[in-house]
Amino acid sequence: MLRAMAVRHASFAEFWPHYLREHAHPLTRRLHAAGTGLGLLLLLAGLILGPWWLVLLGVVAGYGFAWLSHLLVERNRPATFSHPLWSLLADLRMAWLMLTGALEAELLKAGVTGPGVTPGR
Repeated sequence: MLRAMAVRHASFAEFWPHYLREHAHPLTRRLHAAGTGLGLLLLLAGLILGPWWLVLLGVVAGYGFAWLSHLLVERNRPATFSHPLWSLLADLRMAWLMLTGALEAELLKAGVTGPGVTPGR
């Protein structure tokens, strides 16, 4: 059963640690990054090459990977439903931090521990 928490946040800075805690499992983060990357590629291909369905497919891929990871891995409710814009921004930020190797420090600041996070770094 999915955990449902309707937490309201006053700012993105307040939302960000909550977002990271809702993405504590490394597989969730990897699936989000895969969906974000594929979604952006399809979106750009649709905008540049013209087929509108590629744009739609990009949105479906991006959200599909994310929502499935919450359903099957984290077993929680995606932040998209309560904070759609902040969730999108946080997803892009998380993917960027993963690419640059800076995500682990952010996870530790947010109190996320476990596989894929090394305490004391």
